[in-house]
Amino acid sequence: MKETKQASASPETRAALHEVMAAFESFKAANDERLQGLETRRADTLLEEKVARIDAGLATAQARLDRALSDARRPAIGGDARTVQPDERRGAWDGYLKTGASHGLELKGLAETAPSTGGYIAPPETERVIDRRLMQASPMREIATVTTIGGSSYKKPVSIAGVTAGWAAETAARTQTDPPTLDLLEFPAADLYASPAATQALLDDAFVNLDEWLAAECEDAFAAQETSAFVSGDGNAKPKGFLSYTIVADASQGWGQIGYLATGVNGDFPAEAPADKLMELIYTPRVQFRPNGRFVMNRKTVSAVRKFKDGDGRYLWAPGSQPGQASTLMGYPVTEMETMPDVASGSYSLAFGDFAKGYLVVDRAGLRVLRDPYSAKPFVLFYTTKRVGGGVQNFDAIKLLKFSAS
Repeated sequence: MKETKQASASPETRAALHEVMAAFESFKAANDERLQGLETRRADTLLEEKVARIDAGLATAQARLDRALSDARRPAIGGDARTVQPDERRGAWDGYLKTGASHGLELKGLAETAPSTGGYIAPPETERVIDRRLMQASPMREIATVTTIGGSSYKKPVSIAGVTAGWAAETAARTQTDPPTLDLLEFPAADLYASPAATQALLDDAFVNLDEWLAAECEDAFAAQETSAFVSGDGNAKPKGFLSYTIVADASQGWGQIGYLATGVNGDFPAEAPADKLMELIYTPRVQFRPNGRFVMNRKTVSAVRKFKDGDGRYLWAPGSQPGQASTLMGYPVTEMETMPDVASGSYSLAFGDFAKGYLVVDRAGLRVLRDPYSAKPFVLFYTTKRVGGGVQNFDAIKLLKFSAS
């Protein structure tokens, strides 16, 4: 599941959490019965279907809980969300959204035109609303480092090999140490756009907070495109996903490459002690990346690892016991990311590491909005553009599990 932050437990959230816990208990009972049948060579097709059905219900309940928590953290879209009177600058912006009137915007600092698409730069308050919603909706933004820039790209010098040191007696000669080896990583920001539509009646409604409406309309579209790019984007007019870098066996991994550990079986976990590969993966990154490590996979892979047990018969996967608490696998948080590939021969379907240190998301300050009342009459379109980049900033912090023999 997607990791969520603590939120006040509403009746809907408590009910969803209770449903998740009850579904997991039913899943464990049914799966234990299935395993007993396999041990006595009395496999039951109906029991297999029952386990799969309960597992699907558990995934649905978890998704409902995630949605309830996400909704609880969002401010209301109505007029109560704005508690202060709009100033002249705010009034000019609302006037542009409602009627398209742009007079006076230049005098209020809002009329920096966007040279590539036209439109106006939204006020910082509007941009913050959208960024806040994206932080809640995008699983990668929750676990990666996010920074805001003022230019078209972000350049970060990194030390591949640090400054060397040595020992010497008080009066002994000191030999010159080697200088550090530096590399310059560049993260260009590309255009991410959406075109939500509204009726004029909605725009004329005095009780509708247009900032929140625009953010709500853009949220899912932006989050889906971002998450896909952060995982597998090719870096061409979009962020570069961590699965798009050169991937090599961890023993031969160098700077600029992502290391992997093979399961030893094409398209599957080993039949015997499959959880051992997860334990190996946990200890593949260096020790400094393990305290904040987490697993990243899609819901189908979660469904597979949910059945794993330790040597004492205890399940290794556990749902969060409190609202907003992440589910865990072998004690580490699990982030569900639907754009991770399904388990298949040679797939990289499971990742582990410290994504805050490993992956960087870059936001360029400035949200552009172009009001278009002509292209889809009688609806009014709002061509909304923000600039986003991303890529791996530490290649030692993220490791992959490859479902192959080697």
